Amino acid sequence: MKEAPKISETEWEIMRVVWARHPITATDIVDELNRHDPSWHPKTARTLLTRLVKKGALESELLGRVYVYNPRVSERDCVASVSRSFLDRVFGGSLKPMLAHFAEEKKLTREDLRELWDLLDKKGGRK
Repeated sequence: MKEAPKISETEWEIMRVVWARHPITATDIVDELNRHDPSWHPKTARTLLTRLVKKGALESELLGRVYVYNPRVSERDCVASVSRSFLDRVFGGSLKPMLAHFAEEKKLTREDLRELWDLLDKKGGRK
């Protein structure tokens, strides 16, 4: 698994668009962001794109007169990196208290519980 760069909440929004629609231009990224939140300003998005390229999360290629963006890290690697960081910071790296916390705080349906048990069975090598 490739080590993912640290990205901010707003950078995550841009990365989600790029992961879903790459290769993609800055204009198309802004259009997609504005479909969900009309307050996105093109200059802000372009600043964040530049930042993400510098961090190594995106690559850009000049095609004609426009830049086209592609991810350099996978969504899976970024999610894994953030998850590990969260687990370490909040639960001291221990999965058991985290699962207990979410099981107590979030209402789990029978289907949620069944999926969780199936996942734990597979990870435990019992299936």
